[in-house]
Amino acid sequence: MPREITGFSNPLVKRVRSLREKKLRKREGLFLAEGLRILTEARDRGILPDMLFLANDARPHPLSDALIADVEAAGGDVVTTSADILSKISGKDNAQALVGVYRDLLTPLTDIDRTQAPIWFVAQAMRDPGNLGTLMRIGDAVGAGGVILVDDCVDPFSVETVRASMGALFTQTIAATSWGAFIAWLRSGPGMLVGTSLNTDTDYQAAHYAAPTFILIGNEARGLPEDYEQLCDQLVKIPMMGRADSLNASVAGAVMAYEVLNQQRRGKA
Repeated sequence: MPREITGFSNPLVKRVRSLREKKLRKREGLFLAEGLRILTEARDRGILPDMLFLANDARPHPLSDALIADVEAAGGDVVTTSADILSKISGKDNAQALVGVYRDLLTPLTDIDRTQAPIWFVAQAMRDPGNLGTLMRIGDAVGAGGVILVDDCVDPFSVETVRASMGALFTQTIAATSWGAFIAWLRSGPGMLVGTSLNTDTDYQAAHYAAPTFILIGNEARGLPEDYEQLCDQLVKIPMMGRADSLNASVAGAVMAYEVLNQQRRGKA
């Protein structure tokens, strides 16, 4: 049976609220996800929270009932509390009725089977949580294997990134590594590294993409470092017909991913 917490000063509330901070997420190996849709997506993938918080005035729902039953059956902690305390935990005034506490989902780079998917994203020094979360959603949409974070990227398990992923966080493999370690791993097996750049005349639709294709997306402000571009198997340019010289990082990722997918669907990859 769920237990109830009514006080803001409850130690568990304080502990869970602290997971909004990166250093404490890293220390605990835990992160927050909220909302019935995202938590159900995780459940469908066989991933359950260690702790589940729900609003004590929430309307019954078959999916939330199933989630509660599964968490309890797995030995997890189910807690009912007020909407105000859920807002304190999530940092949102209009908090969702469900908040889950999950174990860190990072996968060691060496454990990734690159042949399990024809498309992978590589995010280099990506700093915006909305961009990273959106990139995960795009990856899910095109059947990508996941996102490999290179250099100093935004935390994939921040509340903002998890929200932006809309549940794709639980469908995509996520790894974090250095550029040198990534290149060494990439060259140890099959894989084509493709970067978007202004330093090429090759149109993104003119290139041939061999599976698995690793789409390298650079930092939002600086793009890819020149020495990183030199290690790509292919540099391509997305045409810009207006005054802007580049697209938003996640939008560029979407354009590239769908071109690779379309080539594969036409049997060219």
